[in-house]
Amino acid sequence: MAPGGWTEDGVHLWLAEQSFPKGLRGSRGHDAAVLHGLDGTPVLCSDQCIEGVHFPPGTAPRAAGRKAVLRTLSDLAASACDPVAVTLNVRAPGATSEGSIRELILGAAEAAREHGAELVAGDLAMAEGDIGISVTAMGSLPADQTPVARELATPGQVVGVSGPLGGSFDGGRHLEPRPRFDAARTAVAAGATSMMDVSDGLAWDLYRLARAAGVRVTINLSSVPVHPDVDESLSGPGRLAHALHDGEDHELLACWHPSAPLPLGWTVIGEVLDGSGLYLAGGEGPGEWDPTLTGGWRHGENAPRPKGPKPKAPKPKANGR
Repeated sequence: MAPGGWTEDGVHLWLAEQSFPKGLRGSRGHDAAVLHGLDGTPVLCSDQCIEGVHFPPGTAPRAAGRKAVLRTLSDLAASACDPVAVTLNVRAPGATSEGSIRELILGAAEAAREHGAELVAGDLAMAEGDIGISVTAMGSLPADQTPVARELATPGQVVGVSGPLGGSFDGGRHLEPRPRFDAARTAVAAGATSMMDVSDGLAWDLYRLARAAGVRVTINLSSVPVHPDVDESLSGPGRLAHALHDGEDHELLACWHPSAPLPLGWTVIGEVLDGSGLYLAGGEGPGEWDPTLTGGWRHGENAPRPKGPKPKAPKPKANGR
């Protein structure tokens, strides 16, 4: 360990001085957290946040810790449940300062509390290489609520998105994703049966939803909302390409029957049909979407994101799970 670096025991001593999580039953500091006050059906998910992949070197530790938790909570939001608790695992080189580790943990705890959850447990490991953060999130689904799932999209439904897309890296929005628990609740109230968050790009995620459900999804390109973070000097098709492929938006996709009132804040962008695949209709360059072409983020197929304190806008690659 380099001078000024962190130690696991030092961080443990500091953690023991922090406020006690209200959701814990009994003591803390064990390898597993015992929780109380849980109602309904438990929902679990996990996600990773890796330096050089999900956030660039030089990112403030607090921001990295926040992003790791927020992107995981986004998966809980896509399950339409209420967040309860998160756990945090951190791998960092020995030269990392203890202050940086503390800031990362504080950022993670802060992000959890903002959405009604608590940081209740975790693990620390010292290893050379890029910083890696792993988060597990737990939520609760009302016992009488049918879980939404990708494979429950059915022909005759419409497809909606909870907000504008594209430009998340260019605008720095990727560091502060917004778990759309609010949008999930309105969609479920409208009878949504299928839901997922847009982390790897709208087109790629819609294709995966269609594949899971064994249906065909057609979207109207002119209906896709484009985020203001996308460069306004680009042509219409250029801006739309960012909305389709950038990823890291963490807005929600959902499918519900067209007779239901439009959920507040949602935009209908297409429909579910018999068949398979994704079809892009309207606008310029419509046609069958080819999943073998570059578009969206796919681990093992995309090049790593550029190194540096502020990544450039994807073209059209993006990051995701």
